Amino acid sequence: QSWSRGMSYCLHSESHWDTGPIYVRENGKLHVVNRGAGGRQDVTPKTRPFRLFSRSFSVELCMNREDDRARRQRTDHFIFTYTKEGNLRYSAKSLFSLVLGYISDNVDHIDSLIGFPEQIAEKLFSAAEARQKFTEPVTGLRALQKFTEAYGSLVLCSLCLRNRYLVISEKLEEIKSFRELTCLDLSCCKLGDEHELLEHLTKEALSSVERLLLKDTSLSDVGLRRMTAPVRVLKQGLENLLVLDLSCNPKITDVGIGYLLSFKKLNCLDISGTGLKDVDAVIKRIQMQIGLVHSKVPLKEFDHSNCRTEGWAEQTVLQWEQAVMEAIKPQDNLRSRAAALRFYGKTRRIEEVVKCTRVEAETKASGNLQFYKEKVQNCHLPLKKEVVGNHELKNNKKRALAEQERERTSKQKHLCLTVEDWDLLNTY
Repeated sequence: QSWSRGMSYCLHSESHWDTGPIYVRENGKLHVVNRGAGGRQDVTPKTRPFRLFSRSFSVELCMNREDDRARRQRTDHFIFTYTKEGNLRYSAKSLFSLVLGYISDNVDHIDSLIGFPEQIAEKLFSAAEARQKFTEPVTGLRALQKFTEAYGSLVLCSLCLRNRYLVISEKLEEIKSFRELTCLDLSCCKLGDEHELLEHLTKEALSSVERLLLKDTSLSDVGLRRMTAPVRVLKQGLENLLVLDLSCNPKITDVGIGYLLSFKKLNCLDISGTGLKDVDAVIKRIQMQIGLVHSKVPLKEFDHSNCRTEGWAEQTVLQWEQAVMEAIKPQDNLRSRAAALRFYGKTRRIEEVVKCTRVEAETKASGNLQFYKEKVQNCHLPLKKEVVGNHELKNNKKRALAEQERERTSKQKHLCLTVEDWDLLNTY
């Protein structure tokens, strides 16, 4: 009974520690030593319930904190919900979600996405967009270029920047990274002839543009000459253009219209509000050399309702616009200045975003100068139906064909290049 003497020594020893019940295993059985009687009892071990969290465990929801990234690393692996009884329940995220979140946080470090599945790439783009990775100054551009190089028109097939000159100024490099656009609206942006984005229109990346809306962009004959030089000389650039809007540009004259005759695929053209001198001669020239017919009523192609931003990056463009609007929002410290101006009886000058509200006086002076191609008249119907007799239409067609034959025999097939055209060609 050596074990009993040892246990009795431990039980009767003067110790300040409360060791609790003492268990002894003998011959494969577990016994507990009774302190009072000094004997032993046979017991069956009781398993304690398993607790994932301790009793002092608490959950803190961190939102809009500066150290959100540091805290996200701790709780980003779990999804916390509540049961019907009001108890907190957690579930682990899938491995795909965890990997997708990690890659989207470091999307600017990706080498290339060429050959990557489109379905997964779209989810990756959405995850990075939700984290606003494309709004960052340097890393956002690098990340966006990885997607546009690999997926082209899927990222963005149509871009509407109508009356968004500030977005163009702030995100010019990001806008230039888009490829394979089919529709581009730059109306009312006052770009002018020297803007870098107009030069980018002649690049191969935007050779797929079919609808180009340049209403009220302060263009002149010089800008048209530069924009059409690759088409006229090298048969490149905007050679696939179908719809072109150049209205409300009073600096475009009869000379500038001559540069547009190189767009042989053009189906719709709007030159209302331009500075034409001989309108009848221009109408006849466009009809003879391009085959476009003057429309007496407005065409639906130029009501600017069909062009809108479409693609994966639709929300990204909206984030850019919201960031610009937040930057130009009036500050609170200007209230005292406004109060001082009211005290002295002065009115505060309100800086408003330039809106596309061009006065229609210039358009009415030259009339509605919209053109469409007759063979695609069913595809581009006017807003109002024109009532024209069949006999008159046949005569017009015969007259147009006869004048085209005369034009072919009297003029050369290729346009002669001027010295300015050759100088411009050497710059490419």
